[in-house]
This record gives sequence, C-alpha cells and structure tokens, in this order.
Amino acid sequence: MRVAVIQMSPGADKGENIAQARALIEGVAAEQKVDLIALPEMWTCLGGSRADKFAAAETLPNPGQPGGAAYEFLREMAMAHNVHIHGGSIGELAGEKIFNTSLVFSPAGQELGRYRKIHLFDITTPDGQGYRESAIYGAGDQVVTVDIAGTKVGLAICYDIRFPELFLALRRANAELIVLPAAFTLQTGKDHWEVLLRARAIETQCWFAAPATAGTHKEGNGELRQTYGHSLIVDPWGHVVAKASDGQGWAAATINKAFTARVRANMPVLDHRRLG
Repeated sequence: MRVAVIQMSPGADKGENIAQARALIEGVAAEQKVDLIALPEMWTCLGGSRADKFAAAETLPNPGQPGGAAYEFLREMAMAHNVHIHGGSIGELAGEKIFNTSLVFSPAGQELGRYRKIHLFDITTPDGQGYRESAIYGAGDQVVTVDIAGTKVGLAICYDIRFPELFLALRRANAELIVLPAAFTLQTGKDHWEVLLRARAIETQCWFAAPATAGTHKEGNGELRQTYGHSLIVDPWGHVVAKASDGQGWAAATINKAFTARVRANMPVLDHRRLG
C-alpha cells in the first residue's frame, strides 16, 4: 500500500482551506499512484475565534447520508481520484461542544470509520502560550481501526502521541499502520515530534503516517501561533522513510507488510509483555 501525507498551512477561512486541500490532493494524484491520502489535524479551521470554530464545524451524518461542505469534499476527492482519503480531522458539531474528529472514506465514497480525539491539549508551552482544548472540544473514548486496501489502520490525533497505552491498544487490535494527523506547536514539535513518532513506531512495530500543519495562523484575539510541520512516514523499526519539506506539500512511501511481519517475528515484543 502506498500512502501520501499532506502538509497544509490552514487558517480560519474554511473555504480557502478546502481550496488548499483540493489543490494538494490533486497534486498528489497527478504525480503518483497512491492508495491512501491523509490530511492534517483541524485543517478546515486552524485558529480564529470560538465562533469561527463552531461555524466551521459540521454535524456529521449517518454513514451514507449527505453531510456538510468538508464531509462532502472528502467523499468527492476519494471518488474523483479512486483513492482512500483519511480526512485528517475536522470539527464535529455536537451541541455546546465540538469533537476533533477523523473521517476515512473509500474510493467509492463510503465512510469507513470516524474517530474522536481522546486526549485534549490543555498545556502551557515553553514560550508561555496557553492551550485549552477542553474549553471548546469534547473528548472521545473509543479506540478505532479501519480496513484500508487489506491493511488494518489505527486512528489517532496529535496530542494522543504522548499516551502510549492508546497505541498499545491499537496494536492489540491488529493495526499495522497508524495515521496520526497533527497541528503540533513549533515549541513542542521541534523537540518532541519526530522523537515521539519514532518511539511509538518502535514500541508498536507499526508504520506511522503523520500529516501535519506548518506555518503561522492567527487566533481570534490576534495572537500569532506557529505549527511545526515536518510531516513524516516512519517504518516499524523507527526509521523515517519520508518527510515533507517546509510549507505546503506532501511526502509518500510504500507500506511494506512483509517488513512489518519480519520485524514482529524477530522481536515479538507483544508476546513478551508482562505489564499492561
């Protein structure tokens, strides 16, 4: 299976973000044959005010029913390019809260699965910027996998990467590839992004595909914030096999299931676990 991770520089304008995503997906599809294209976290609305986030969020339909602009865009791209689309994550409107939700579509436009981000980013970064996702977002509580082109794929989002128990659960659910869209801050990303992805890949003996946002966006109060980018694909031995450059773009790699099987057979860590 060949996978492409898309790196975007979104802001708070949903229409502009959809146009940016369309151009990048079409660029990947025109350049090479892939089985799965994955977008980054909250690409439909990054930054902006609370009102902007709620305006951009969508009430998700029952599978098979029509949805909002981002939902239908993802379905359209999957069908137009005969590819599986992992929709990064978008705002899912649910009453007075939004969920940070991933959606996966088949080449036929069928919704294969959805995942709500479990771990919410309520921290202060080293530069003093505060993040309180729980003020707007609700937390998910389900471990989710989907089948894509004969591969079991685990779903996670951004801050989830710091909680290895989720990834152990995905491995135990037979995941071979884990897709982790992100909008990692510059401050945390420069020190932890690649290290954490490689560690989780080594621990779980899974491939990781991690599409990310990059660049500067503006919060509703006018504060400028930066995300780190450096979208990666990592193999089960912890090697980075593909990486996006700065700014908008993409990276692609082939998921080699025989290599996964060899790594797991030679070092059967799941069988050796004594705690957890």
